[in-house]
Amino acid sequence: MMLEKRDFLVEIGTEELPPKALRTLEQAFAAAVQAGLAKAVLSHGNIRSFASPRRLAVLVKRLSARQPDQKIERRGPPVSAAFDAAGQPTRAAQAFAATCGVALERLERREEAKGTFLYYTGIKPGAAAMELLPGLVQGALDALPIPRRMRWGSGEAEFVRPVHWIVLLYGKEVVPARLLDTPSGNLTRGHRFHAPKPLRISSPAAYERTLARRGHVLPDFDARRTVVRDRVSALASELGGQALMSDELLEEVTALVEWPVPLAGRFEPRFLQLPREVLISTLEDHQRYFPVQAPNGGLLPFFVAVANLESREPAKVVEGNERVVRPRLADAAFFLEQDRKSPLAARIEGLDRVTYQAKLGSLGDRARRIRALAIELAASLGEPTAQAERAASLCKCDLLTAMVGEFPELQGIMGTHYAVADGEDPEVATAIREHYLPRGAGDSLPLTATGTLLAVADKLDTLAGIFAIGEKPTGTKDPFGLRRAAIGLTRILLEKRLEVDLAGLARQAVRLAQADIERIAVSSARPAPAIVIDAVAADLHDYMLERLRAHYLEGSSGAAPAVTTEMFDAVLATRPVSPLDFDARLKALSGFLGVPEAASLTAANKRVANILRKAGESRPAEVDVALLSLPAERELFGLLSPLRGTVSAATARRDYAGALTELAALRPAVDAFFDQVMVMDEDPRLRANRLALLSQMRELFAGVADLSRLPG
Repeated sequence: MMLEKRDFLVEIGTEELPPKALRTLEQAFAAAVQAGLAKAVLSHGNIRSFASPRRLAVLVKRLSARQPDQKIERRGPPVSAAFDAAGQPTRAAQAFAATCGVALERLERREEAKGTFLYYTGIKPGAAAMELLPGLVQGALDALPIPRRMRWGSGEAEFVRPVHWIVLLYGKEVVPARLLDTPSGNLTRGHRFHAPKPLRISSPAAYERTLARRGHVLPDFDARRTVVRDRVSALASELGGQALMSDELLEEVTALVEWPVPLAGRFEPRFLQLPREVLISTLEDHQRYFPVQAPNGGLLPFFVAVANLESREPAKVVEGNERVVRPRLADAAFFLEQDRKSPLAARIEGLDRVTYQAKLGSLGDRARRIRALAIELAASLGEPTAQAERAASLCKCDLLTAMVGEFPELQGIMGTHYAVADGEDPEVATAIREHYLPRGAGDSLPLTATGTLLAVADKLDTLAGIFAIGEKPTGTKDPFGLRRAAIGLTRILLEKRLEVDLAGLARQAVRLAQADIERIAVSSARPAPAIVIDAVAADLHDYMLERLRAHYLEGSSGAAPAVTTEMFDAVLATRPVSPLDFDARLKALSGFLGVPEAASLTAANKRVANILRKAGESRPAEVDVALLSLPAERELFGLLSPLRGTVSAATARRDYAGALTELAALRPAVDAFFDQVMVMDEDPRLRANRLALLSQMRELFAGVADLSRLPG
């Protein structure tokens, strides 16, 4: 029997949605609707999603009119409990039949290993899609990633923005429902100014066409983004240049408009004397305009704004945009002039008057901690310390400038400009900007040695300080950006191949933070918090190593082939001292797992780990040779003894592949040991001696990775 299929459309009409969250909301809504349909066992064709400033919508093609019928099978009480000695049904049998909604005679009896039971089998008719869709859509709305929901009017509904209309159509039929305190219907709304009257959607398939032709709305986010990109690029070309178009700005502008109309504006050429980043930040971050770049790479005194309507007087719209941007650029020029009245270094003393974090002290305290870490890091890597010391002293000074006060996104960037103007060492100046790198996933790393040292020290101080005051991330909450800091730090060390004792550096960073925490507590007459430096540092070290997981498992490393979760955990369990050490172990393990002996030795390590864990008893550190009574255990001991020195030497020089190659030779002896030796012997002396032997073998493998964590 062929089930009827129709298209389904849901549209949530709202006040203007937050532009930076629009794309995420669109994708999450579509995914939640799709998941709901799968759970409801409603078959369907392609799913499309739509998003504009005033709407989220999902179109499902060829959605089944109802669920398929479901076969129901329930086991009831055993026959011995369902009928008494006279063969009469007991209350248990009658209750089971009643819950199944059938007469007792409809139940069947089935023989099973544990006896004979009553069974009910039946068919549950599939529910109609029209009945299921309201609850399904409500569930999808409830699942949206909205950090803070709001209420409006006198209703109890909560959503990211007030809801004004809801379209629910199955074919041409309205699905009756009331969602978010709003009744469903087939009326949408077009552009707020070009098409303010309600528009009837005749069918889901007509949705996009109706909005575009009669509503002055391009509801498809990707299509609208293409229009913005192409029209802005064409207009910039007419101006003799090329639009600077970051993905972030293009996404945000697309999320701000429903009917994009690019317009060209200009500003006074004198503002081109401002640093390039100041101009771009003013146009992009503050005005959402696209700067225009000349063929020679310099900026032109033009910008492209994207209006959300077709004005009858576009010149006035352009004039308004120019009138807004002119004072912003004039302010920037004034800030630059004021900042240049004193050198960057003159602000070092002022850092002590600005609080970084109440328990961790001022920006001056933070700069001094960064300086101490940068100097120690430089010394450990054989780099000169003078440049690192000077850059660390200056790296936070631009936070006190008027320009960064108005344009926080320029921190580091303006510090570099001011340092260059002051005649500071070029590498010191560059390091001020680079110490914030990488700012996020995919961002570039510092290029200079001093910038690299400063970037590691800055991120490590952030991590150590917040861990020391007990505010490390929990769940999805990370208000201090520690995950980003840890990922950036480990990326630098790994990708720039810097050999650093990360565990030791973490201890030093926590020690520096703790000293400031105690000093601040004493000066404010508060009891100093009790901190076990080694414990906090170990926790921090583990946290940083754990951040390598995405680097390997999500394929961003491009180095170790086919890394699995189990392989990562096997290396993580050994707590390598640095990301490079981690990388070396992981590559060696990956190669080892390809040799014939790997499967047997992995299984043996799992068995050894289980035996030692279950034994739960003390055992001697060394094996008593006199107690080795069986040939198999004597053979294993004879092979282990010389290997202990060889393998230890290999792991000490990080020749982990060589260590595993040596250990692979143990396979025949290990197999024979488990075939012929009873580890948990009744004699406590033999048992303890054999446990000691297995413990020594496990320690040799653990010098590279914990093979017991691998499958097999």
